[in-house]
Amino acid sequence: MIFMYRIAVIGDRDSILGFKALGVEIFPVATAEQAARALRNAGEEGYAIIFVTEPLLAEIESEIDALNREVLPAVIPIPNNKGATGVAMERMRRTVEQAVGVDILSQKEGDK
Repeated sequence: MIFMYRIAVIGDRDSILGFKALGVEIFPVATAEQAARALRNAGEEGYAIIFVTEPLLAEIESEIDALNREVLPAVIPIPNNKGATGVAMERMRRTVEQAVGVDILSQKEGDK
């Protein structure tokens, strides 16, 4: 049996429009309230992976935390069309540190 998991992208239209060409469902939003609603809807509709642009991430953190209590969907931050803010890397660093008990992603000066 083959399962087809759906993927969604939430963010401003200019940043996410290109994902549509890849067959990914896009949810263009202009406000944090719209983003929170789109995230809830995508979670309820069974999307397995939901990409969220970094600028929206901090604004809908409580909605993301609620979804992260479940196995699916995985909510993954991505940069928008203006570039990365570092939010995605910081979130990944915290997740890895929580999983392994040590911050293995931070490199201090002189470390290689």
